[in-house]
Amino acid sequence: MKKLRWQFLVVALTLVVVAVLLLTQRQTATPILPEPASGGIYTEALVGSFGRLNPLLDLNNPADRDVDRLLFSSLIKFDSHGVPQPDLAESWGVSADGTIYNLTLRANANWHDGSPVTSDDVIFTLDLLRSQSSAYSTDVRTLWDGVQITRLNDKNLKFALKEPFVPFLDYLTFGILPKHLLDTVSADQLSSSSFNMAPIGSGPYKFDHLMVASGKITGVVLTSSKTYFGQVPFVDQIVFRYYPSSQAALTAYQAGEVLGISQITQDVLPTALSATNLSLYSSRLPRVTLILLNLGDKQLPFFQDKNVRNALMLDLNRQWMVDKLLLGQGIVADSPILPGTWAYYDGITHIGFDPDAAIAQLKVAGYVLPADGTVRAKDNVSLSFTMAYPDDGLHTQLAQAIKQDWAAIGVEVTLKAVPYDSLLNDYLTPRTYQAALVDLDLSRSYDPDPYPFWHQAEITGGQNYSQWDNRTASEYIEQARVVADPSVRTRLYRNFQVIFARELPALLLYYPVYTYGVDQRMQGVQAAPLFESADRFNGVANWFLITKRTLDTVTQPTIGP
Repeated sequence: MKKLRWQFLVVALTLVVVAVLLLTQRQTATPILPEPASGGIYTEALVGSFGRLNPLLDLNNPADRDVDRLLFSSLIKFDSHGVPQPDLAESWGVSADGTIYNLTLRANANWHDGSPVTSDDVIFTLDLLRSQSSAYSTDVRTLWDGVQITRLNDKNLKFALKEPFVPFLDYLTFGILPKHLLDTVSADQLSSSSFNMAPIGSGPYKFDHLMVASGKITGVVLTSSKTYFGQVPFVDQIVFRYYPSSQAALTAYQAGEVLGISQITQDVLPTALSATNLSLYSSRLPRVTLILLNLGDKQLPFFQDKNVRNALMLDLNRQWMVDKLLLGQGIVADSPILPGTWAYYDGITHIGFDPDAAIAQLKVAGYVLPADGTVRAKDNVSLSFTMAYPDDGLHTQLAQAIKQDWAAIGVEVTLKAVPYDSLLNDYLTPRTYQAALVDLDLSRSYDPDPYPFWHQAEITGGQNYSQWDNRTASEYIEQARVVADPSVRTRLYRNFQVIFARELPALLLYYPVYTYGVDQRMQGVQAAPLFESADRFNGVANWFLITKRTLDTVTQPTIGP
């Protein structure tokens, strides 16, 4: 009986404990969470000046492109990984042979004046883009000259290519203009049209008015478009105020004139970091800084030796350059394909700073230090060459650091500072350089296609400035241009990157980063890799200043048998 009563007591206590747990869980509530609500005004200090609000005219003015991103829509847009997403085109299909692209426009896509966006607007915009007066490059216009465009109906178009070209979607990111408002404006008159001062677009925000002081445009006011075909932004109004520099923009923030700063440059970074309520967002830019080696220069046989190239890479203290010269505003580069994109292969072996290993590689290559010298040589050929670089402050510091690193292992570098235009036109294009410190700009190139810079066909007359002649690597990037299957393209680009890392036809230094600031009162902001500065607004529909508070009770747990 005693044993039985003890069991009853255990059961009773168990039931009490369970009851207490259930009661406690029923009373447990989540923290009060902020929920976005519509309203508010976001004012940003935009570094730059007003030009013309027109997506066909803003290629050389980042400040205009930032505003245009909110005003206009394109057929296709790309996410931070370089994957195409619907914009005005809600869907598209590609023929089996990769030469036909059929696009369907959104049925609910309208201009800010209420008129529908149609196939006629797309064709009209392309006619302007392809004209001789266009601000687009000759390469882009030439590509479009080879594309046959057919209007199927108001909401459907067909693009016919002469041959398969998978990166074609890259060329569908131009902003669309309204034909019904610009039909009477010729291509050569477009730049002077009054439309550029009061544009009508189809994006998430619509033009409201310009801010003018002393006869000068000082800002632009945009309001959210309630008829936008996508997610209508929470923030009702965005105001851009123009400032000549990041310092002036930061001063405006400190004075309470703005809530955001479009760009935080290195000169103001320490001050910006100390601002209590300013959140800084840093994103990888679509650029890579690298050292090109002229592999086709017969007077420099050591550049054709993989061991020498590997030694030069091993003796570059790249992390120090990023930390000290860029104040941390960079990412050490291991691939010519941008990290964060779908094609980047993160399995590449990182080459760290190792002077001892560099010296060992030079010895393997047969380059030794003479008893009375500091420059290594082999067969009376000294490890000595000239490196051209842009004549600005940062590249000068980088060039000096590179020279110092290589001098420590017996490599002599003569530095030559030249204007950037001259570096391209007088050294790279004619292949008259020996080595060159350059920035490879991949802005607005969403597809990772490395063909222009590293394929054999681009050695003469193209942009393969290193004159890298590797048939296997060329075949991989050649196939990736015509195979639409993403998994196959990923494999091809992975193989290309492995060969590049092994052969080192150029010495990659770093990918620079772009930093902007937004006050902590603005919520929902997220940083992601950029293909241009305007991409920071890709998630603007999720930004919010005003919240409503809710109390959600935790769901009751299910008690099993």
